[in-house]
Amino acid sequence: IPKGDDVADPVPMPISLSETKKLYYEDNFARAPQFRMVWPTVEDNNDDAYALSYLAELLSQGKKAPLYKVLEKEKKLTSSQYAYNYSAELAGTFNIVVTANEGVSLQEIEDGIFEAFREFDSVGFTQEDLERIKAGQETDFYNGISSVLSKAYQLAYYNEYKGDPGYYKTDLEKTKSVTKEDILRVYNQYIKDKFYLATSFVPKGQVDLIAEGSVEAEITEEQVVGGDEVAITETVDEEIVKTPTSFDRSIMPEDGPDPLLQLPVVWNDDLQNGMEVFGIVQSELPLVQFNVVIKGGHFLDNLDKSGVANLVASLMTEGTKNKTPQELEEEIEKLGASINMYASDNSIVVSANCLARNYNQTLALVEEMLLEPRWDEEEFGLAKTKIINQLIRQKADPNSLARDAFYELVYGSDHIYSVSRMGTDETVNAITLDDLKNYYSANFSPNETSFLIAGDIQKEKVMNSLRSLSEKWTAKTVDFPEYSLPAPIDASKIYFVDVPGAKQSVVMIGYNALARTDPNYYPATVMNYKLGGSFNGNVNMVLREEKGYTYGARTYFSGREIPGPFIATASVKSSATEESVQIFKDLMEEYRNGINEDELQFTKNALIKSNALESETLGALLGMLQNINMYNFPFDYVKNEEEIVKNITLDEIKALAEEYIIPGKMYYVIAGDAATQLEPLKAIGFGEPVLLKE
Repeated sequence: IPKGDDVADPVPMPISLSETKKLYYEDNFARAPQFRMVWPTVEDNNDDAYALSYLAELLSQGKKAPLYKVLEKEKKLTSSQYAYNYSAELAGTFNIVVTANEGVSLQEIEDGIFEAFREFDSVGFTQEDLERIKAGQETDFYNGISSVLSKAYQLAYYNEYKGDPGYYKTDLEKTKSVTKEDILRVYNQYIKDKFYLATSFVPKGQVDLIAEGSVEAEITEEQVVGGDEVAITETVDEEIVKTPTSFDRSIMPEDGPDPLLQLPVVWNDDLQNGMEVFGIVQSELPLVQFNVVIKGGHFLDNLDKSGVANLVASLMTEGTKNKTPQELEEEIEKLGASINMYASDNSIVVSANCLARNYNQTLALVEEMLLEPRWDEEEFGLAKTKIINQLIRQKADPNSLARDAFYELVYGSDHIYSVSRMGTDETVNAITLDDLKNYYSANFSPNETSFLIAGDIQKEKVMNSLRSLSEKWTAKTVDFPEYSLPAPIDASKIYFVDVPGAKQSVVMIGYNALARTDPNYYPATVMNYKLGGSFNGNVNMVLREEKGYTYGARTYFSGREIPGPFIATASVKSSATEESVQIFKDLMEEYRNGINEDELQFTKNALIKSNALESETLGALLGMLQNINMYNFPFDYVKNEEEIVKNITLDEIKALAEEYIIPGKMYYVIAGDAATQLEPLKAIGFGEPVLLKE
């Protein structure tokens, strides 16, 4: 291809405001008001961008941050606020975004932001605060280049925008060289007392909550009534003059050998208190990542107190017996580490990431969090408020509404998995701090816990580091409930969740299929790949590429220790709801006839080649260890799965599709605008759709 004319690099176009501008909009779907303030700043190549990023973190992140202290802790106006600087090639913006608690005036939010600025002016920050941020930046840098793809991206980015693929050294140095004076200077130069743009988004009918001086934004909403496909403009074929070449480019080169997975060496051991330990040594980067996986999680919640496990995980990161929440946070940040805790459906996980040289100190903090929880009353109240706010907002989210309805149908209302692990408004409001303490004392036991670690650390050092935890944490019996699963349905039915005025519909189709431990689970996953297991799956090719109804459509199996559902899902144009459901149904019926040889080879090539990346990052290695531990898989289970891919036949694909893709015996759940989309769904042939209440 001949070289074209030279293209001049774009010249920065900084923006300046001559006045403050405020706009508001009544949102049909919002359940809580949101306020955003934006100041024009600098382009990406400007050194001030580094200091502005530090400023955003100092203002909003952590217990000492003035935005957190004023808006969340003192005034309790929000449980969701953040600040960030975004510098692009031409210009930049400094942003503060606050989603207020239900019914809170955005004028109060704006006043609170300026109060936080005044506190920042008077209290400021210390050199130690700055060093903590820098420590985290070093860890983030290494995590950001942990895969081949991320390395390639960084090199390409620096080459394009900085003119030097080796610019990462300069970038890291500039990040680390930001001073206290730099931060105060950019605050005064770009933010303090400067004009800004502010937006107030409020729920319909709550215009009284907007910030003072706001004028209505002129926004035209799309009116969605009839189903239309994306128009494809007719084109005229033109003869393409081929560039002269020394060989025939119409002949596809032969593939080289498949990059078969090189399995990492897994080691394991156990502690005297019954805790199992699994590890993988990976010394490419000076990082260590580890998970403490405590069996149970949401599965051990009671139905009337659903959400306890989630709150336990949230609260146990908020201080220890001898450290306040702020002190614990500062100790973690000094190490440049991150320690998170979360509840899943079947476990509570403490996840830590740190520089290898700081592993022992990071583990010591994890041990303190596990064995000496603080149970802080104030943080408990803040955590409950945050979760309740999320639940309120989810009531306007068709994805959440469809998911909740689908899982209640699949598991039945008496099963704990029929309820979100976050709980409901009613269950979370009923939870007390004693409920959390009781869950902890009954269900946290080392004999139901595993320690998984990967990174630049040897087995001997890991086992020595766990002696203290082994001696201090004693085993106990944990009682796991038993649940029965509903019988499979005989005929499909459509269920509809009304989201009045919705511009999109969420389609979720499926049934309870296979456990992760079922011998057919992975073969079924391979079978599903061409149906909807990838971007090139049939459902995506038709619904997205051909029809233009959606940005993405997928199908997948989601098993665990107990059977989990097969799911076919997409968010589609509201006007194309009935057409999309019909296409899903038709494609699944057609898929039961099997695939052809080309599609089989496509599946094998894609899965085998992608498997080669499965042990690349520390997170991927921990995922491998988690499967080995949770499902009692052999250490080389990934290799076994690779053999399944290599050897699977067309007949086996067809048999698996006939057994597990059953469009006539699935739940069809749709969340969207019932006024326009409910009636047309009768044409699918599954009888009268059932309108569910929120």
